[in-house]
Amino acid sequence: MELQLNNKLGRIYSLKSKITIDSLFEEGSKISSFPFTVFWKPVKMEEAVPFKFVISAPKRTFRFAYQRNRMKRITKEAVRLNKTMLERKLVEKEMQLAFFLIYSSKEEFSSDVLQKKIVKLFDKMIQQLDEKKNAH
Repeated sequence: MELQLNNKLGRIYSLKSKITIDSLFEEGSKISSFPFTVFWKPVKMEEAVPFKFVISAPKRTFRFAYQRNRMKRITKEAVRLNKTMLERKLVEKEMQLAFFLIYSSKEEFSSDVLQKKIVKLFDKMIQQLDEKKNAH
């Protein structure tokens, strides 16, 4: 997979396939790392991108759209700034991932805190990828 590692997070990283999203919940692995819950699984995609993802902030937790949008915006920025660690691992293993990231906390965190939480979450994902790869 030919890839330029940079800090851009364009539309190509956006997961839009309903079939793939449904399969994440049915067949994918689940990781919880406060304040996130992520459903993920390795997939094959046509685009040369290491991962595609969706961010969700539940209406039950954040009643108003501006709150949900703010949390999704901050989370997306945290992913953008810290995606290279996950990208490098996926390129090294020649894998592609799809994941659904759910912001599951009732409180709003600052972008600095969320960046640290995303790094922790990506570390857990990489650790599980290594375990799955070694099991096969």
